[in-house]
Amino acid sequence: EHMAPPAAKYAHAVKVDQAESFVFTSGVVPTMSDGTVPPSIEGQARVVWANLLEILKASDMAVGNIVSITTYVVMGEQLNERLAAVMGVRDEVLGEHRAASTLVTVPALARAEWLMEISLVAAK
Repeated sequence: EHMAPPAAKYAHAVKVDQAESFVFTSGVVPTMSDGTVPPSIEGQARVVWANLLEILKASDMAVGNIVSITTYVVMGEQLNERLAAVMGVRDEVLGEHRAASTLVTVPALARAEWLMEISLVAAK
């Protein structure tokens, strides 16, 4: 009531009342199983989310269990386009689910070809 609404499709906070299991991921990067990295930011976002969904599935969880997301996007001349692509894929994957979310722009990630990275917390 005393806060502005979220600036995008996320929740200001998510309360977990009772959970038997939590998953905390490391920063998941856009490297495919064959070691390659898509050149486009949209391709990278799709790989990162595919990897995250595999982690959730292996943990017997799904998108609806995500409580917090931290997204890192590399700054650059095309930052607005990068952010739009990353958020578009995120919104597509999450659908109507809303998690607490933080978006951070950074000068670089651990490898030059990585343009984004995501870590998340899920609870069940």
